[in-house]
Amino acid sequence: MSDIVTLRSVVWQDNGADADASLRIIDQRKLPAALEYRDLRNADDVVDAIQTLSIRGANSIGAAGAFGYAFAVRDGLSSAEAFDKVSNARPTAVTLRHGVQRAADAFAAEGDWHAAVAAGERIIEEDIDECRRIGEVGAAELADAPRILTHCNTGILATAGIGTAIGVIYTKQALGQEVHVYSTETRPLRQGLRLTAWELAKNGIDVTALVDGAAPAALHNGLIDAVIVGADRIAANGDTANKIGTYSLAVAAHENHVPFYIAAPLSAVDASARSEQDIPIELRGGAEVLDAPGVDQNLPTWNPAFDVTPSYLITGIITPVGVLRAPYEESIKNALQQVQDETQGSND
Repeated sequence: MSDIVTLRSVVWQDNGADADASLRIIDQRKLPAALEYRDLRNADDVVDAIQTLSIRGANSIGAAGAFGYAFAVRDGLSSAEAFDKVSNARPTAVTLRHGVQRAADAFAAEGDWHAAVAAGERIIEEDIDECRRIGEVGAAELADAPRILTHCNTGILATAGIGTAIGVIYTKQALGQEVHVYSTETRPLRQGLRLTAWELAKNGIDVTALVDGAAPAALHNGLIDAVIVGADRIAANGDTANKIGTYSLAVAAHENHVPFYIAAPLSAVDASARSEQDIPIELRGGAEVLDAPGVDQNLPTWNPAFDVTPSYLITGIITPVGVLRAPYEESIKNALQQVQDETQGSND
């Protein structure tokens, strides 16, 4: 692999003094034209970076949320004010709220903003390990699926580790398994074309780019062995929110008898959401799609950032503890209990 794998989407820098601390991110708005970093120095910077997609990916914004909370309480906001300020930056990815909550719990326990920073650093360490385990589980599940279709970006740029869905692809490569990736363009910000295709090519993965509308045809024409995508929020029944366009892929995969997988850490599960009806969907501005020359910028748009795939269309959910399968209410509950038991056991 090339040295792109040494890059990290989110890195804490204490810089020797509380006032000088910063969160260094890769500014993903600039890719693939330029690889540039951005140093975030307060909660406003973190919120802006999350909202403008300078940093993105459920795992990465979960860690960033913890550090954003730490900045906020360092600078005098109450815990409640800090929580609301950062956790509301984007509504769909439950990992953001989880990250902020972990930082808030740590701060409440110790009364020191450094405890919230430590919580963010633990999230990064855990993410690296969970991505590795997801990759191993997924590579075993998809050992006989060389031609993989993926959507959006779920790799090094979206996590602290090798990625979730794309982490499976990297692990397949490392194990010597044949792998060729079909990467959708991924509207509205072309994150598949700008980020996934760039990242995979830099790491020596054979990749073919295709527009979102061509993906169902690729499935129908027998070009794809499996579809694997990430998740921003998974309901208790397995309904899964991911980048807009995922649902149509799942329908096309189901129609053409191609397995469709979600790859995600268990932190993506929102146990309080019973089904897709309980998952909020972020709507973004029309300027992101009205980008062709001469298009009326006042044209009404409907620009959801995510859609929800019903659980019956999902072949399996690849997690660090194994592949979860239907009935998802049971397998998700059991997986969460397993993690809770393991955590309790390590603390005893």
